[in-house]
Amino acid sequence: MPTDAADFASYRFSTRDLPERIRLPLWREHFGRCVVHADIEPLSNIPIEAHASLQAVQGLRMLSLRGTSMRFERSQASLADGDDSVGVIFCSPGRSQLSQCGRDVELRAGDAIAILHSEPAVVTYVDGLQFGLAVPRADLEQRVSDIESLVMQPIGRRKEAFRLFATYLKSVLKARALTSPKLRQTVVTHIHDLVALAIDECPALGESSASAVMAARHDAALDYITIHFQDPGLSVQTVARCQGISPRYLQRLMASSGTSFTERLNELRLQRALELLTGSDAGRRRISDIALEVGFSDVSHFNRLFRIRFGDSPRGVRLAQRGANRAVQA
Repeated sequence: MPTDAADFASYRFSTRDLPERIRLPLWREHFGRCVVHADIEPLSNIPIEAHASLQAVQGLRMLSLRGTSMRFERSQASLADGDDSVGVIFCSPGRSQLSQCGRDVELRAGDAIAILHSEPAVVTYVDGLQFGLAVPRADLEQRVSDIESLVMQPIGRRKEAFRLFATYLKSVLKARALTSPKLRQTVVTHIHDLVALAIDECPALGESSASAVMAARHDAALDYITIHFQDPGLSVQTVARCQGISPRYLQRLMASSGTSFTERLNELRLQRALELLTGSDAGRRRISDIALEVGFSDVSHFNRLFRIRFGDSPRGVRLAQRGANRAVQA
């Protein structure tokens, strides 16, 4: 599937419901030859299992793969498809082995590497989840020089640009941003920028005003807030310090999405409180305990924000849920 596809396209393949005798032939034909243009060989005698999904828009392909061990070979004959894109392969949490241009590299959990689709290559998928993407070479050549010197060089997760890139991809996939025509081109441009930063030997990104970096840092900050929102001491200063940026820059990132740090934090806490108040064991817990659990140290403040957000007090919402439960049981 070429990277110049005009609209969003999605492809899924799974051997789960196929008879064992036809799994490998169909996997080779429908996925190997028609989708990735590579020959596939299993690495063991056990029945092959494969689950793959591909998303493609103009300027970008993204592929995820999980299954039994197998080898993909893109031979000289496969190059007739004219695909000159640059691929980036992520390995998580298992391992993979790659060979191209006389170099052999083993990837372990958290590693990534760039390869050329215009050159023969062998990718040996051993276990875990493998995720890859491909972008047109011409778009990368506008952003980095001498691409061929950057491929087949392992990219470690300790590299800041790569961590931001990975976080941004996670956010894009979770939000299904590529399915939105309004967001699609912006997301693709950001990914091109972040691929270039991740594979190149760039200096520390700092508090860059580049759109792609700001978007990636914004998503990384939101990720951190989402994980730690129940910490009553969570603050702009704490999040900024953990992200390696200043509080002022973080506030600028939050403002770019139309919400402040405090608004985002309170929304997460209030939504969690609502879940706890309407859950099956809600009646056994004091409202003050729920407020403390979700991160509010002041119960009166919690009650006030809850009423503003949901139009009723925490007690009122819990009573309404009890009434609804009785009606269902009756």
